[in-house]
Amino acid sequence: MLPLVAGSVLLGALAQRITGMGFALVAAPALVLLLGPFDGVMVANAGGLISALLILPRLRRDIEWRRYALLIVPAVVGSVAGALVAVRLPGEVLQVGIGLLVIAALTVSLAVVRTDHVVTGTPPALVAGVASGFMSATAGVGGPAISVYAVATRWPQRAFAATAQPYFATLASVSLVGKLAADGWRAPGLDATAWLVVLGCLVAGLVLGEWLSRRVPARFARVGVIVIAYLGGAAAVIDGLLG
Repeated sequence: MLPLVAGSVLLGALAQRITGMGFALVAAPALVLLLGPFDGVMVANAGGLISALLILPRLRRDIEWRRYALLIVPAVVGSVAGALVAVRLPGEVLQVGIGLLVIAALTVSLAVVRTDHVVTGTPPALVAGVASGFMSATAGVGGPAISVYAVATRWPQRAFAATAQPYFATLASVSLVGKLAADGWRAPGLDATAWLVVLGCLVAGLVLGEWLSRRVPARFARVGVIVIAYLGGAAAVIDGLLG
């Protein structure tokens, strides 16, 4: 199982560096499938936190801190609610829900891309933040809701990719603390060796993504992220239904 976990983490980190998001989208469904709903989301949150912190210094000049604050406050509220839900639902139910959330969020993202309407104002940011926080705590994937918001508001890719790093780092931290506190501070069931392998693959994915980011068009990278995430979401639903 460890090679599969490591591979999903490497691909997630690769996507995160190339597109500004995608670690959780790529890694979370596979991690949930391999480690179970609770541990899988916890590892996804931890990986998302580390990858965002490592990428942040390279993009700090383009961060829009006002937009970050507008999104992160409602996201914290949503993540607290999600953490309480995550520790109370049966594993199979949560796993199916995680898969369906990923599939639904990706589908909405694709639908929004095809519209010409531009969303403005504070309410859309508040809704996106709450939805992102809730999905981060329950499914380990806070990106789709923010991606929908970015597309709907025509947020420039460069600023979005930069601002997403402190946002996801903060959100992952809140989700981790909230879930640990809600479940009696029980850590995921990975030993020290497994954690080292996961961390090594995460760093390797970021290094490879740094190299590829100068050569791979973001459009192609996003298509790959969406395909992998759809497959992972479908696998999580099927595995949950089969118990």
